[in-house]
Amino acid sequence: MRMVLARALSTCFGLGYFPFAPGTAVSLVAVCCYFGLPVFQEGFFIALAVALSTAAGVWSGGVMEEEYGEDPSIVTIDELAGQWVALAALPATPLVALLGFLFFRFFDIAKPGPVDRAQQFPGGWGIMADDLLAGLLANLSVRAALGAAALFQAGLPR
Repeated sequence: MRMVLARALSTCFGLGYFPFAPGTAVSLVAVCCYFGLPVFQEGFFIALAVALSTAAGVWSGGVMEEEYGEDPSIVTIDELAGQWVALAALPATPLVALLGFLFFRFFDIAKPGPVDRAQQFPGGWGIMADDLLAGLLANLSVRAALGAAALFQAGLPR
């Protein structure tokens, strides 16, 4: 029963078995939830969703590592939580959703500096930490891009 529950949670109820780029597929699902379900745009709800998916990911990811080895590719709950962090407290527009998705996937795949080091935490903590940090960097990048666009637009003659 423990393994069945861990497998269901860690793979986002089977999405982790997607045949091509399962992490990207789950990130797209997270974007669709955020953009398509207005409750995800409320600060309290998205914070709760991130907290619950993180707690579930730490536990289920740890169980899955015991069975499949370090950070199995079918474990995708980390992408779910990280993508929601990338979009948290940002305007729900198509441009923001696209930027949040692209920046998150970049930081999650490239794993610059601290994102890569975050994977070194033991068990499920390492699985979750790098994606949460990638989500934070993506969120800050979207904010910077929006700020730069606003400054550029303000500087244009009318």
